[in-house]
Amino acid sequence: MSSQFHLLGERRFRPFFLTQFLGAFNDNLFKNALVVLLTFQAASWTSLAPALLSNLAAGIFILPFFLFSASAGQLADKYDKARLTRLVKVLEMAIMLVALAGFLLHSLTVLFGALFLLGCHSTLFGPVKYALLPQHLHEDELVGGNALVEAGTFVAILIGTLVGGLLAGLDNGDVWIAGGGLIVAATGYLTSRGIPPAPAPAPDLRINPNPFTETWRNIGFARQNRTVFLAIMGISWFWLYGALFLAQFPVYAKGVLGGGEGTVTLLLATFTVGIGLGSLLCEKLSGGHVEIGLVPFGSIGLTLFGLDLAFASPAVLPAGAPLAIGEVLAQPGMLRVLLALMMLGVFGGFFIVPLYAMLQSRSAPAQRARIIAANNILNALFMVAGALAAGSLLGAGLSIPVLFGVAAVMNAAVAIYIYKLVPEFLLRFIIWLLVHTVYRLRTEGLQHIPEEGPAVIVCNHVSFVDALVIAAASRRPIRFVMDHRIFRWPLLSFVFRHSRAIPIAPAKEDPAMMEAAFAEVSQALAAGELVGLFPEGRITADGELCPFRPGITRILQANPVPVVPMALRGLWGSMFSRKDGPVLSRPFRRGLFSRIELVVGEAQAPEKVSLPALQLQVAELRGDWR
Repeated sequence: MSSQFHLLGERRFRPFFLTQFLGAFNDNLFKNALVVLLTFQAASWTSLAPALLSNLAAGIFILPFFLFSASAGQLADKYDKARLTRLVKVLEMAIMLVALAGFLLHSLTVLFGALFLLGCHSTLFGPVKYALLPQHLHEDELVGGNALVEAGTFVAILIGTLVGGLLAGLDNGDVWIAGGGLIVAATGYLTSRGIPPAPAPAPDLRINPNPFTETWRNIGFARQNRTVFLAIMGISWFWLYGALFLAQFPVYAKGVLGGGEGTVTLLLATFTVGIGLGSLLCEKLSGGHVEIGLVPFGSIGLTLFGLDLAFASPAVLPAGAPLAIGEVLAQPGMLRVLLALMMLGVFGGFFIVPLYAMLQSRSAPAQRARIIAANNILNALFMVAGALAAGSLLGAGLSIPVLFGVAAVMNAAVAIYIYKLVPEFLLRFIIWLLVHTVYRLRTEGLQHIPEEGPAVIVCNHVSFVDALVIAAASRRPIRFVMDHRIFRWPLLSFVFRHSRAIPIAPAKEDPAMMEAAFAEVSQALAAGELVGLFPEGRITADGELCPFRPGITRILQANPVPVVPMALRGLWGSMFSRKDGPVLSRPFRRGLFSRIELVVGEAQAPEKVSLPALQLQVAELRGDWR
């Protein structure tokens, strides 16, 4: 997990990281301090109920994302993102002066105006932030970079929340809040000056001043890639879900747990630490590349621990409220509440980091900022809808714990719907489970797999799960040609179907199926895809390489593409290999969590490939392993 932290020492990442950290810190210092003041001192500001005020503040802050994200995306594609970042920091300093005026005038209207302007500041920075990362980071650094950004953001939220809560409790705390915000904004401007240039991908872009038509246009850009668009929908749902929980914390702390301002801070701290831990763990669990198999894992945890939080919440307000933090912690079931919140954050990190990395890596570079703007627009729309729905349900008499339970059930329904539309998410989850819970996979030479364009992958055939292990290691999807009987194997058939594997049969058994398989291989290579072959034609019966069959020669004659040899090590003798009889018919020799390896050799030009030479290369890569 340490591999991602080297980025903090590099100029291409550190100044940007510090700038976004300070921006997130400042947003939450002001926003959460304001919410705490309005929750616990509401009578001195307005006659509105605290529950309504907290949801109103959340809605006001995110409304600019819906209104102005389209314009922000255009600016980020047209102008240098480092320069835009510095201008945004200047705007932030001006906004904190407005906030100071609102506190001095004791005007809720001016303060909500400053909150709206802070939302505008974050709206402008959003497309810059997420579109800048792919310009300064390599593809294999995107997950680690996003993990640091998300973890840093939520640590900033935690510290901003703590400082905001402390300042809100001081005499003249309102002045301290605005003054501290101005200092942080100025510091952010200084760090932004160290961000290296990030040239505009579309400098000739004509700005459309109409935010509504541009919003629709940006959503159209996002919809061009179905997987990207559904990733955006998943991100948007996460922010609805997370914002709904966060917005209720002040009233939940006061009206359900019987605590005070310190309890609000404790809840937010627990949740944000969980998000930070989950985000950082993504780098380790994903193996350094974009692993969308973690997304279903995250959604399962978000549902289970959302329900657990609902059931763990006390049904009756504790006697003697408001209680000090120590007294709240002493209440029965409170540790379960905090654990549920922590795990909500951890699984939220598993859910959101891969989706952001996939959004960045699969978006067209010339339109990336506008696609990210479309993401922000839909995020805002979902969060506003969530805030309105939460306010309506609470106004109708629903309790906050029941609201949490309803949200968790809805999360399960939305997750099932998304995975039904895009089986790739669930497919990668199954593959990820295999290589992270059944085996310990080590890889070598993955850089030899071409990043784009057609190629044929050839590998020794050791077990029924060889294709899954290779698919888990490869950054690109691979269409495997496999025996039609394995293709229909129970449990794994779902994976093979949705990974678009190509079933094949011997000519003497089903010549029509064999010819159809070769035709589909040609179509896949013509479309620039990777095709995976096991040229032995069957799973080894003794752990040794079988003679390669001539199918690879026929494929290369029709489709002269590079050939990438590879070898699997350590799967022979496992529960999925074949030895001394059918699979699973006897105790397997290699147990769970055994180390397995995938070694990839250099790509070979098609004119240099021959069956004996190819078999020798695979044998050398395999070494003495079985």
